[in-house]
Amino acid sequence: MPHIVIEHSAGLNQSHDLQGLCDRLWQAFADHPSVSGPDTVRVRTITATASRIGVEPQSFAHATLLLLPGRDDATREELAQMILDTLLHHLPDVGSLTVRLTDLNQPYLKRML
Repeated sequence: MPHIVIEHSAGLNQSHDLQGLCDRLWQAFADHPSVSGPDTVRVRTITATASRIGVEPQSFAHATLLLLPGRDDATREELAQMILDTLLHHLPDVGSLTVRLTDLNQPYLKRML
């Protein structure tokens, strides 16, 4: 665990390298000392088919960081800031970039091959 889900406005997948964004975030989190191993990191994007925001340009990317409880506040803030910094680097012309951190409470179940 962590999981990073990036919701974004339609069209960003054509104008920006979202796979590169996912790869960069995955590597940053896989390398972070608070993460138990690279096999726990998940990054994905989801296109919003319709949206309206209060800024121009009418484009956004919103990342939700899902973490199991246990990290201190400084580490949690560092991880959220890493996401925002990466979004700023990969999506510099996007109208709104936001990050929300959410704790995943037990039970968290998974199956992997």
